[in-house]
Amino acid sequence: MSEEKAIERVHPEGERKSGGIEGPEGSGNVDTFAGKIQVKWVPEAAVSSLGLMPYFIEFLKTSGVFDAWVEDSPLEWTSPNAPQKRDVLGTILLSVLSGHWRYAHISAIRSDGVNPELLGMRKVASEDSVRRALLGMKEEESDRWMQRHLKASYAPLLEEPWILDMDSTVKPLYGHQEDAKLGYNPTKPGRPSQVYHTNFIANLRIVLEVEVQAGNQTATSYAQPGLWALLDGLNEKCGPVFVRGDCNWGTDRAMEGAEERKIGYVFKLKQSAKVKKLIARLFQDNRWVDAGQSWQGLDEQLQLMGWTKKRRVVILRRPLRPSRAVQANSEKSQGKFAKQLALDLPELSHSGVLYEYAVIVTSLAEEVRTIAQHYRDRGDSENNFDELKNQWAWTGFTTHDRKRCQIMARITALIYNWWTIFMRLGIPDKHAEAVTSRPLALHGIARRTHHSNQTTVEITSMHSKAGLIANALTKVSSFLKRIKATAEQLAAPERWRLILSAAFQNFLRGKVLGRTARLAETIG
Repeated sequence: MSEEKAIERVHPEGERKSGGIEGPEGSGNVDTFAGKIQVKWVPEAAVSSLGLMPYFIEFLKTSGVFDAWVEDSPLEWTSPNAPQKRDVLGTILLSVLSGHWRYAHISAIRSDGVNPELLGMRKVASEDSVRRALLGMKEEESDRWMQRHLKASYAPLLEEPWILDMDSTVKPLYGHQEDAKLGYNPTKPGRPSQVYHTNFIANLRIVLEVEVQAGNQTATSYAQPGLWALLDGLNEKCGPVFVRGDCNWGTDRAMEGAEERKIGYVFKLKQSAKVKKLIARLFQDNRWVDAGQSWQGLDEQLQLMGWTKKRRVVILRRPLRPSRAVQANSEKSQGKFAKQLALDLPELSHSGVLYEYAVIVTSLAEEVRTIAQHYRDRGDSENNFDELKNQWAWTGFTTHDRKRCQIMARITALIYNWWTIFMRLGIPDKHAEAVTSRPLALHGIARRTHHSNQTTVEITSMHSKAGLIANALTKVSSFLKRIKATAEQLAAPERWRLILSAAFQNFLRGKVLGRTARLAETIG
């Protein structure tokens, strides 16, 4: 039942007309704990609940990324009454930034009286217009369009040494969507799903690419063609130092793909029978060294069945915490084997101490402690998925066809990248997740007024740190104005390099990307 029909059932038209309930243009008394107050509806007021967004819009305009994305869009219409490209894509931008996860939620921003005009839009598109616009795109054209602009958002960063993290996440589905297949689904077993194969720049929380595939295609063999195409499309000097993945990536095919391209890798191995035998054989070895964070490690050569050659593996172990050790002993006594904790091998329990193990296969030559830390750092990619799925509705905006799910997944990733870079300008020393950054740098009350050919937007933030964020956003605005004034002769890609250099100054250790180093000195 729609919201309008629900209101009609509760408050029939006759009751509203009789004066029991005031219409939107009227006013009335409301009895509160502070006494009766006068309430007046002003639907035509130019206000917005995304009051701090003008700063982000200035970021988009100065960088040129939004204009380029809109102009390059393959959206096409034949009707003269169809919305403009900018209206549709601007509506999606506002909806994604607001944290929406369904097309129906677009209705919540239809009356925004401030930001659509600042984005150069004529109006906010309806949810049906957005759905139909994405449906009309040709899949090959939309893929090239979004991949091109995703790459543009991070490409200059790849000139510095970087690490690539690969992982996948599952999107449960509840209808009859295309490619809704039964597969690995830990949160909703037996529920059809789609899988999102994703690549990240490690530690920067930047999305390189995402592919939406059927739920029964969670294996890395389905992700590898896209990964290798991504890497093969990079300049030779822009490739990653190494790639990282969980135990699903510890296959001969994945390692051969990296070796053919002379790219290092750090993958976890599944604890198969031969891997368990190796652990048991090395348990009493005297070569165990400290690997950090209570772990011990040593390296060995191993060739599993199906591998074409021997490879270096690093075996890591650490004593179980008391509570987990008790659980492991209980499971063993009941005939239940804790696969990762207690390996059902008597040699692995020494002097009453149980160990947990991890086995890493790598082509890197670094010492054991360094390899162990590399893999521990991979856990940050789980935080990426948590934020994108729960705070950016990455697995939302579901439609019957997979094509629009793919387009929205990439659009969400692109807007997420832009917002991450914008927030890094204000908070360069750490990543601010959306659950923190939206209330801090987006939510607020804005009121727009026109007087003497001058437009003024009055902003009120309700955050307890409103003063701090006002100072931070003002500094970001000043930086963008200096870029616009000083680097006016530069093309948009060069201005984007300056912005990335400032946003990731800690990662770059103060280095300025590309050929704009001298100009950066004048900007400050």
